[in-house]
Amino acid sequence: MIEWLSAHWTEVLGFATGALCVVLAGLRNVWSYPIGIANNLVFIGLFASTGLYAAAGLQLVFLAFGVHGWVHWVRGVERDHGYISRTPARHWPWLAAAAVAGTAAIWWVLSSFTDSQFALADAATTSASLVAQYLLNRKRIENWLVWIAVDVAFAALAVAAGLWITAVLYLLFIGICAASWRAWRRVEREAAAAAPAQPEPAHV
Repeated sequence: MIEWLSAHWTEVLGFATGALCVVLAGLRNVWSYPIGIANNLVFIGLFASTGLYAAAGLQLVFLAFGVHGWVHWVRGVERDHGYISRTPARHWPWLAAAAVAGTAAIWWVLSSFTDSQFALADAATTSASLVAQYLLNRKRIENWLVWIAVDVAFAALAVAAGLWITAVLYLLFIGICAASWRAWRRVEREAAAAAPAQPEPAHV
């Protein structure tokens, strides 16, 4: 057991910090961000050593997103523990365009300058993860649906790369994200029920 832990300690540490980070995000707890940053540092080394270069680079970007989300959850409207918002419909085309453009750009970089065997999948999960993280930073409830799609893809990618512990972690993430989606929906419904009724419009 000790030998196994010595050989896989980065995956185990990534498993623990990653799971705790997602659980705290589901609970709308700001400590999700510093723990998430620690998780990013672990995964930088893990992914780079297995050829998932975009995934490793993604962790660096997540450090910046972690600071962005931390600031919003401490100083912005998101600091309200009960605050949850919906993504305006007009934002979705821009988010989708950003995801597609990001995938194309990262795919080109990986195909042109690295020996990555998973260039397209790596690029797509990287780009979609950034969209999901932005939505989480703003406490947009749809972030959980995007994360579920990303985690399904990342679990398959981890299996292909031989990262079995990481694959199990992402399967766990799917369950946590589904539970978080239901929990945020419940909070959203409770907030709507507690909101004062709007007055009826006056009739002329």
